[in-house]
Amino acid sequence: MRSLKVFKYSAVALFSSALFSMSSCSIDVVPQDRYVEESIWADPSTVELYVNGMYAELKKFQFGLFPNLGYDNAMDALADGMKFTSNTPGNGTVNILISNANQFSPASVGLNYWGSGYDRIRRVNEFIGGLKTKSQLSDEDKVKYEAEARFIRAYAYFWLAKLHGSVIIFRDIEAYATKDNPRSSEEEVYDFMLEDLDFAASNLPVTNKSGRAAKGAAYALQSRIALFAGSIAKYDQKQFNTDPLTGIKAARATDYFTKAAAAAQATIDLGQYELDANFESIFTNKNTKEAILRVDFVAPTMTHQYDLGYAPPKDALGNTLVYGVPTAELVDEFEMKDGSKFSWDNPAHAANPYANREPRFYASILYNGSAWKGRTINTSTADAAEGFVQFGAQGDPKRTVTGYYTKKFLDPKNTNFVVNKSTQSWIELRFAEVYLNLAEAKGQLGDFAGASTALSTLRAKRTLPAVSLPNLTKAMEIIEHERNVELAFEGHRFWDLRRWRKAHTVLNATKMTGHKITPNGADFTYEVVPADASDRSFTGKLYYLPIPEGEVQINLGLTQIQGW
Repeated sequence: MRSLKVFKYSAVALFSSALFSMSSCSIDVVPQDRYVEESIWADPSTVELYVNGMYAELKKFQFGLFPNLGYDNAMDALADGMKFTSNTPGNGTVNILISNANQFSPASVGLNYWGSGYDRIRRVNEFIGGLKTKSQLSDEDKVKYEAEARFIRAYAYFWLAKLHGSVIIFRDIEAYATKDNPRSSEEEVYDFMLEDLDFAASNLPVTNKSGRAAKGAAYALQSRIALFAGSIAKYDQKQFNTDPLTGIKAARATDYFTKAAAAAQATIDLGQYELDANFESIFTNKNTKEAILRVDFVAPTMTHQYDLGYAPPKDALGNTLVYGVPTAELVDEFEMKDGSKFSWDNPAHAANPYANREPRFYASILYNGSAWKGRTINTSTADAAEGFVQFGAQGDPKRTVTGYYTKKFLDPKNTNFVVNKSTQSWIELRFAEVYLNLAEAKGQLGDFAGASTALSTLRAKRTLPAVSLPNLTKAMEIIEHERNVELAFEGHRFWDLRRWRKAHTVLNATKMTGHKITPNGADFTYEVVPADASDRSFTGKLYYLPIPEGEVQINLGLTQIQGW
């Protein structure tokens, strides 16, 4: 099992990894003597490189990536807000996964982070062990660096827990002395993560270097994880898996929701972050006060290719890749400017569907008639370069199959991204999510006034009217809508549906849709058409994905998740 390897000269290996993450040059020769390892721990600058290297874990999930799955926003394409355009393996792997739940098995997990996650956890534990036994840093610095390391460990464990529920806990480097390691219960795994984040929040500074976790990041991640745990405790109820180690006792739901609310409020009380009045600029402004923790890029050495993957074709003379496009389901979720619901059954709305919509719509979606980079977007069937094409008509069409393109994250000033690539930051933890977490946790605790205040504070910054959440049913309905719109394309929706145990109803036996837009004189007609070639497939079994088969075979203490 990769996660249980004994890494000789582990400090040197980690140092090399950190250096690699900080530059474009690989290190081919690793010093092999003990003296060099000890000298690394004696130099504070190399410890900084250790820590910087650990934050590379965030880059594995930037812009909705998932390790080994491929492309930016792949996680949103697993849900109902984005449709990947290709139907061929590679660009279209997500479409293959969502079309048949039987694609998931111990031999072909589909969403596999096990080896990668446990490699990171091993490195973190080695680092913490080195801090305590070899480092010559001050006690104050040791505690601070341990806090950052435990933040990263909780982050890695959270991805493992979201996939499998019950996984192996390694508390320290001494735990690796045991060859065969069993899974801990899902409840124990979540408690372990929250314990790590308690330590991080208590010992991290209020401000830290760019791209590094500070106190607010620990609280914000804790609110996310505790909300997830509370949701499982409330909604799973052992309906979908009989494994004795999966699931969380329903009696613990209140504990977790209380923790989520307290952590969200603590983030707000720090006074370090602000909701940005200009929603569109949040994702291209490196100085936005909404960013609690972000991954920065600087040309030419550290770049990404989001624009190449998602910009409409004419941005680069037909050379964009258009991996995914917004679904009609998501587009219709955006409200009107006055806060009322959009409806195709409303004649005024249907006659001019993109007029008088809320600001987040115009910041997130490129639609037929959008002004973009000095031109007017035409997604109708009349435009052979950028207009609608039926999904499946071409294997890899590189244009919209729903009548829309994404706008969120795209850099409107970047006109040469094919050559120069892109440098927008990825915001891993955003202040708006904290308000959404607070609203949901308070709603689950029966504090509907507090939930209403939290959600209305966020909506006010989006120039939308306040809302009233009078009971839990209505609160969850409104909060789900708000999360769907506010966090679109940020990689949350698929996991929200899973923690609420709604994925098997929203993502099963249904097709997502698009709008086929056809010129009709001076106007257009809008036809709802399927964006999926076949019904989607999500069964309750998928709430707990299997552990990769090879890991179970190597680790004699590890049992497979029951049902697989």
